[in-house]
Amino acid sequence: MAVGKLAQRFPISRPAVSQHLRVLKDAGLVVDDAVGTRRLYRIRPEGVAELRAYLDRMWNDALTAFAAAVEQQQSEEN
Repeated sequence: MAVGKLAQRFPISRPAVSQHLRVLKDAGLVVDDAVGTRRLYRIRPEGVAELRAYLDRMWNDALTAFAAAVEQQQSEEN
Protein backbone atom coordinates (compact mmCIF):
# COMPACT_ATOMS: atom_id res chain seq x y z
CA MET A 1 0.00 0.00 0.00
CA ALA A 2 1.25 3.50 -0.75
CA VAL A 3 2.13 5.90 2.08
CA GLY A 4 -0.66 8.28 1.10
CA LYS A 5 -3.28 5.56 1.30
CA LEU A 6 -1.93 4.38 4.64
CA ALA A 7 -1.92 7.95 5.99
CA GLN A 8 -5.63 8.29 5.23
CA ARG A 9 -6.35 5.56 7.77
CA PHE A 10 -4.57 7.23 10.70
CA PRO A 11 -4.97 10.53 12.53
CA ILE A 12 -1.31 11.45 11.89
CA SER A 13 0.42 13.23 9.03
CA ARG A 14 1.82 11.55 5.94
CA PRO A 15 5.42 12.40 6.99
CA ALA A 16 4.75 10.75 10.36
CA VAL A 17 3.49 7.61 8.60
CA SER A 18 6.65 7.64 6.46
CA GLN A 19 8.81 7.86 9.59
CA HIS A 20 6.98 4.93 11.17
CA LEU A 21 7.37 2.90 7.99
CA ARG A 22 11.10 3.65 7.95
CA VAL A 23 11.40 2.26 11.49
CA LEU A 24 9.37 -0.83 10.54
CA LYS A 25 11.54 -1.29 7.45
CA ASP A 26 14.75 -0.96 9.48
CA ALA A 27 13.36 -3.59 11.86
CA GLY A 28 12.67 -5.94 8.94
CA LEU A 29 8.91 -5.93 9.44
CA VAL A 30 7.99 -4.30 6.12
CA VAL A 31 9.57 -3.99 2.68
CA ASP A 32 9.00 -1.40 0.02
CA ASP A 33 9.06 -1.45 -3.75
CA ALA A 34 9.40 1.52 -6.08
CA VAL A 35 6.51 1.65 -8.53
CA GLY A 36 6.84 4.73 -10.67
CA THR A 37 7.09 7.69 -8.31
CA ARG A 38 5.47 5.85 -5.42
CA ARG A 39 6.79 3.44 -2.85
CA LEU A 40 4.50 0.54 -2.03
CA TYR A 41 4.90 -1.06 1.37
CA ARG A 42 3.97 -4.57 2.38
CA ILE A 43 4.37 -6.67 5.48
CA ARG A 44 7.34 -9.02 5.53
CA PRO A 45 5.86 -12.26 6.97
CA GLU A 46 9.29 -13.60 7.99
CA GLY A 47 9.95 -10.41 9.97
CA VAL A 48 6.62 -10.66 11.75
CA ALA A 49 7.34 -14.32 12.58
CA GLU A 50 10.74 -13.31 13.99
CA LEU A 51 9.08 -10.62 16.11
CA ARG A 52 6.51 -13.13 17.35
CA ALA A 53 9.24 -15.62 18.30
CA TYR A 54 11.16 -12.89 20.14
CA LEU A 55 8.05 -11.78 22.07
CA ASP A 56 7.19 -15.39 22.91
CA ARG A 57 10.71 -15.92 24.32
CA MET A 58 10.59 -12.65 26.24
CA TRP A 59 7.16 -13.45 27.69
CA ASN A 60 8.26 -16.96 28.65
CA ASP A 61 11.41 -15.60 30.33
CA ALA A 62 9.37 -12.99 32.21
CA LEU A 63 6.87 -15.58 33.45
CA THR A 64 9.68 -17.92 34.51
CA ALA A 65 11.37 -15.10 36.44
CA PHE A 66 8.06 -14.11 38.03
CA ALA A 67 7.39 -17.71 39.11
CA ALA A 68 10.89 -17.96 40.59
CA ALA A 69 10.40 -14.69 42.50
CA VAL A 70 7.08 -15.89 43.91
CA GLU A 71 8.60 -19.23 44.95
CA GLN A 72 11.54 -17.41 46.57
CA GLN A 73 9.21 -15.12 48.48
CA GLN A 74 7.07 -18.04 49.64
CA SER A 75 10.11 -19.97 50.84
CA GLU A 76 11.35 -16.91 52.77
CA GLU A 77 7.95 -16.53 54.44
CA ASN A 78 7.90 -20.17 55.61
